[in-house]
Amino acid sequence: MPIRVPKELPAIKVLEKEKIFVMDEDRAMHQDIRPLEILILNLMPKKDETEVQLLRLLSNTPLQINVEFLYMSSHEAKNTSSDHLKRFYYQFQEVKEKFYDGLIITGAPIEQLAFEEVDYWEELQEIFKWCKSHVFSTFHICWGAQAGLYYHHNIDKYLLEQKLTGVYAHDVLAPTWSILKGFDDTFFAPHSRYTGVKRCDVDKTEELEVLVESKEAGLFLIGNKNNRAFYATGHLEYDRETLQKEFERDQLKGIKPRLPQNYYPNDNTKELPQLRWHMAASLLFSNWLNYAVYQNTPYDLSKLLEE
Repeated sequence: MPIRVPKELPAIKVLEKEKIFVMDEDRAMHQDIRPLEILILNLMPKKDETEVQLLRLLSNTPLQINVEFLYMSSHEAKNTSSDHLKRFYYQFQEVKEKFYDGLIITGAPIEQLAFEEVDYWEELQEIFKWCKSHVFSTFHICWGAQAGLYYHHNIDKYLLEQKLTGVYAHDVLAPTWSILKGFDDTFFAPHSRYTGVKRCDVDKTEELEVLVESKEAGLFLIGNKNNRAFYATGHLEYDRETLQKEFERDQLKGIKPRLPQNYYPNDNTKELPQLRWHMAASLLFSNWLNYAVYQNTPYDLSKLLEE
């Protein structure tokens, strides 16, 4: 089944070229079913790229999904036009009375800042509080995961000795969890961050369990035992070239970045990077939508207030 998005969203053209079925509002009005309501809080600088990446993954289920986008009104976007935000995004004040089956909170390239130093931290805390009563299940990505763990469980991030960037092998530690159904024992996933979360801090938090971990990259996926929240420290949504673009961006800034690990064949930047994680990405997001959201969310979303 399709994902439903605004009919003029630029991401539609990219997805249609990939033969992904995208339904606009007009056609969706004739579908006599209760679609899933998914909200994406997009904190990434290049929002159009992240839109394509996440919509691509959300399309890989037989479920019809209504997708809406949210941005932080307390932050001035520098890499996305105000026209794009006005046409395709909501501010929190416009959606705070609504209910959603799922919420995705993306990463943001600000992990070296203390959470309280982030200009939209106050607004984000309001969203974290709101999602407890207005969202059934929330999927946090990278910095969004660290911010969620800090707000909900008082688990702070720590600064790594150098940026963790590359594609790493990960071990599935909790195969009985439905979000990991169908996974091999080991799979690959990209990381791109300067900070991490300590295993000991998660282990002493009763509500949480470490589901996936990497010997090289550390924790990858943490789940709340009630299936209402998941925290992924990496970027399974990334495209083949995303780490390359970040590497080249950092070079232009004069940062002298570390070459992404296990990414370029023979560490040769002139060779095409290997794409080794999209199967895992599709499976993880499909499982989240199916098992954590669709099979558990109430038909009447307003009942979330009763829980």
